Amino acid sequence: MSRIGKKPVPVPSGVTATINGQTVEVKGPKGELSFMLNDNVLVEMTDDGIKVDPRGNTKMARSMWGMSRTMVQNIVTGVSDGFERKLEITGVGYRAQVQGSNLQLALGFSHDVLYPIPTGIDIKCPKPTEIVISGIDKQTVGQVAAEIRKFRPPEPYKGKGVRYADEFIVRKEGKKK
Repeated sequence: MSRIGKKPVPVPSGVTATINGQTVEVKGPKGELSFMLNDNVLVEMTDDGIKVDPRGNTKMARSMWGMSRTMVQNIVTGVSDGFERKLEITGVGYRAQVQGSNLQLALGFSHDVLYPIPTGIDIKCPKPTEIVISGIDKQTVGQVAAEIRKFRPPEPYKGKGVRYADEFIVRKEGKKK
């Protein structure tokens, strides 16, 4: 039984939600998102917010129940507040800067890495060693952060590379004489 699925998704003021069959469309101050729910769940608008229930008592319906509710919660949060992911760059000479519609990364390679910024995503570099990725779609923000981190993941000996701001790198001991 899903504990998270039982809770309705509250719709904050300034956000409008409409339900068309299995599609939930949400408009807010930051933009507009929609999500197509699985056929194994029922979705309805109530006074408390958007309510998601399983259609039947099958394993698949119960599996989709909590996930569908979380996806609806993510699009409501995205259009009202947005999502943000911070990356930190560690290493001598490693830096980042935004140039037009590209993110330029100097990560110790013989050339700079140019990453084209996708539409709907905003990237800022408040410091040369810090990247802030923000947008309304949680999945896209996380995917962009993962792609940037993939250029030079942190290594375990000195911790050099691109890492999430809340990530802890387990260090290994170096060679001994």
